[in-house]
Amino acid sequence: MKPLSLGYQKIDIYPNFCMLYYLENAEMTKCMTCGHSRYKPRTGRGKTLVAYKKLRYFPITPRLQRLFMSPRTAEHMTWHQSHHAVNGVMVHPSDGEAWKHFNSMHPPFSAESRNVHLGLCTDGFNPFGSFAAPYSCWPVILTVYNLPPGMCMRPEFMFLSMVIPGLSSLGRNIDVCLRLLINELTQLLSSRALTYDISRKQNFVIRSALMWTINDFPAYGIVFGWSTHGKLACPYCMENNKAFTLINKGKASFFYCHRHFLPSNHRYRKNKNDFFVGIVEKDVASLYLFGEELVDVISEYGDIVFGL
Repeated sequence: MKPLSLGYQKIDIYPNFCMLYYLENAEMTKCMTCGHSRYKPRTGRGKTLVAYKKLRYFPITPRLQRLFMSPRTAEHMTWHQSHHAVNGVMVHPSDGEAWKHFNSMHPPFSAESRNVHLGLCTDGFNPFGSFAAPYSCWPVILTVYNLPPGMCMRPEFMFLSMVIPGLSSLGRNIDVCLRLLINELTQLLSSRALTYDISRKQNFVIRSALMWTINDFPAYGIVFGWSTHGKLACPYCMENNKAFTLINKGKASFFYCHRHFLPSNHRYRKNKNDFFVGIVEKDVASLYLFGEELVDVISEYGDIVFGL
């Protein structure tokens, strides 16, 4: 892929995911968290330094630019804005409320129909099979949602941005690896990539935004740093839930956590027989926290030390 300018970068990383040897840390030879050496001990007369672990990153910018260099794909990159939506019918994410809300919050971005809307998906799997030794490999995939429904889910438009190797699950340390992707997405959002659009025969500055992520529930907990186990598993209610522990098995149960989402006059709220006996539900659901409010909440926990 190098002749097409679609290569990849190899970044040294500490095996426990304490840090990346990247940008300001590129020349370091020891981990700043635990002091472990970056390179394996030399054997024999070889002079080549070999890192304990490498992270392979595939830049997303040249891949997005190539979508506008092909006549087969360039004309479809504005489909999300040019198609005729039927009121009340959702055939594409651009018909959804999340997309419309984003456009209303960022008018300069939505004014250029060629700006790219992305979705991120990641999950861990064992590439050696379920009967082999435990190993957790995490591919991180970006999907282009500008394209029509019949194209955006095809494998050729799902871009592998990195492969995170490791013997065990990443946990919160996935943030260390995602720094590469976050930095590039931040640059793309601030308009720094000049791109040629072959369908219009003109140059423009491409921008992109990460709209959402798609994960199963365990991977959701790792990507967002919210434990999806125990009494605090619900990312909506958080600590304001009514979960309880089963007496015999010690498992967390959320049996009593759903009635407060119902309308105030719903008959299940007054049902004293089929739920907890003798209890009428009078509480209301917790307020949904937006991004700025969540940042304020997690800022109270101080700095997070990775790799421990």
